[in-house]
Amino acid sequence: MAGLTVLRQLRNYGRLVMFSHSIFSLPFGMLSMIWAVGGLPDFRIFIWILMALLGARNGANAFNRIADRYIDKKNVRTAWREIPSGKVSLWEAWMVTLGCFALMAFAAWQLNWLCLVLMPFALALFVFYSYSKRLTWLCHFILGVCCGGAPVGAWIAATGRISVEALGLGAAVTFWVAGFDIIYATQDIEFDRAQHLHAIPARFGLRGGLLFARASHAVCLAFLLFLYFYAQRGPFYLMGVAAAAVLLFIEHYNVVPDNRKKMILASYSINQILSVTFFVFAMLDYFIKWRIAA
Repeated sequence: MAGLTVLRQLRNYGRLVMFSHSIFSLPFGMLSMIWAVGGLPDFRIFIWILMALLGARNGANAFNRIADRYIDKKNVRTAWREIPSGKVSLWEAWMVTLGCFALMAFAAWQLNWLCLVLMPFALALFVFYSYSKRLTWLCHFILGVCCGGAPVGAWIAATGRISVEALGLGAAVTFWVAGFDIIYATQDIEFDRAQHLHAIPARFGLRGGLLFARASHAVCLAFLLFLYFYAQRGPFYLMGVAAAAVLLFIEHYNVVPDNRKKMILASYSINQILSVTFFVFAMLDYFIKWRIAA
């Protein structure tokens, strides 16, 4: 019985940090790492990059749940979340948050001096995002920058420097995440307005919000195409961009704010498929080119 209780609580912690959503930006971080070093880095470097990415992402999500606990409790759609429902106590959420951020900091220390120097700025950005919806409707793009830091940070971790490719991939992730976060926010237009929260759909309405989301995803695809030309990627990479475009079209087609199942499909499921699909095509492209060059 005690074992079942522990497993249940671990599952609650996983939901608190939305661990299953790590698949959003993690493949882009891994892709950036492989591009940066021309293959897999030393195993030690690979492990610490993975730990840094997981620590940063999960810590940021746990802190966001702490910052939003009172808002979540008022919203019928989010009242079930772990902190407002009492499944995870506030002190437990803090322990998860601090543990993840400690892992991120230790991983940065194990990687290189530039990662360590930039780590406090990343933490500050994570904290700022959690309160940004109280300040500006640009909050979706701030979230995008937080997620877009994954490929940029992975490149820095692998090489100790930054590059145009890393920034291009980071920009693509930024606008991709901002776009589907805007779609997600269309579910809470009236609630956000009533609570004086800032979000693009609450500010510009459903139609305006969806226009912002489409524009953001168009910019995302533009950055991916830029990388195709700049980095001289091959046909499989281009197929990956085309697959991403098709999936984004399906995503926007399925936006029905009062249909929760369709919104989960549009905001989460399709984007998880997109990140993995693009990663597979990009890896096929990379390894085929590598074998031809060899």
